[in-house]
Amino acid sequence: MKKARKPLFEPGSVYFGVTPTSWWNDDFLDIDIGIPYQQAFSEMALAGYEGCSQGHKYPEDLEVLKFELGLRGLRISEPWTSTFFTINKMRDKTIADFRASLAFIKAMGGTDMVVAELGQSSHQRPVDLVANRPIFKDPEWESLADGLNELGAIATAEGMRLCYHHHMGTGVMTLADVRRLMAMTNPGDVRLLLDTGHLTYAGDDPLECIAEFGHRLGHVHLKNIRRPAMEEALAQGMSFHDAIEHGVFTVPGDPAGCLDFEAILKALAAIPYKGWMVVEAEQNPAKANPLQYVKMARDYLREVTGL
Repeated sequence: MKKARKPLFEPGSVYFGVTPTSWWNDDFLDIDIGIPYQQAFSEMALAGYEGCSQGHKYPEDLEVLKFELGLRGLRISEPWTSTFFTINKMRDKTIADFRASLAFIKAMGGTDMVVAELGQSSHQRPVDLVANRPIFKDPEWESLADGLNELGAIATAEGMRLCYHHHMGTGVMTLADVRRLMAMTNPGDVRLLLDTGHLTYAGDDPLECIAEFGHRLGHVHLKNIRRPAMEEALAQGMSFHDAIEHGVFTVPGDPAGCLDFEAILKALAAIPYKGWMVVEAEQNPAKANPLQYVKMARDYLREVTGL
């Protein structure tokens, strides 16, 4: 009989979730083969996940949403809220949208708020993702940091955690950008979401980020990269949409992926990290069977972590 692996993390200290982007895409509605949310929820549960991030197909009625999730033993890991502090006349709307998302996650019994600055972002546009991403000037950095500090204080006062998501095509994309943002924001109110795939796509090393900012991590997205597809996407100046269709992203545990998730998970355990670890692979479900891939990821994570 195979000896049971000692858990890498303290049992109960981490939660494994998954995003609905394996079943459909929330940014690009054409990447969708018509899978209903009920099927996605059932497959998430069948694969062994504890929760999922919010998706645009989910019921708007919170009682229906709670029922459908609870029926399958799932809960919401986080909502996404876009911020627009670096463009004109969007501060009030950004704060209002954040408060609405905060009310939603509180009602769902969650704790984590995920935000990313999309002012001037290239990631939803049909253009070269990297060449057209914004490079913030000093006043824009100050507006972003001030706005995030305000949102972070709102979240903290409500017992919630604001987690900033660095993202391809945005002004906070690279590890250098993360360093600047972390230096300008309040450590007690603004945490970092580490997305392993986005940081790799940006040309940086997730292990270096963990070493520098492990103490600021509030949320983790586990996303793998197919290196040949990524290199082709960068060389050809693909948009984010086209890079997804080209197969840049996949899940942990996929032999076609290039990230060393065993090393990443061990580095997170050494902090020790506590909170959500959410599998995310933005793939076209017509090309990558959702249940097959999310189960592949969960089986791999169970093997590496013992959980």
